[in-house]
Amino acid sequence: MRTEEVEARPHRTPILRKAVAGLVLVVVAALAIKLVIGFVMAIFWTIVVIAAVLAVLWALKTLVW
Repeated sequence: MRTEEVEARPHRTPILRKAVAGLVLVVVAALAIKLVIGFVMAIFWTIVVIAAVLAVLWALKTLVW
């Protein structure tokens, strides 16, 4: 192994690379939060629709019979 083929790696990560890595983490965290909120909202609206259907059925049963 010749010494001219081996390049010395920098001991510290360049600041631009750290900034991009931080930005990537922020974007992924924002997407994950948005996904979780969307999932919770989907469950919420499903429960609201089921409750509304049950309320209509109860009201019809009360008025008709």
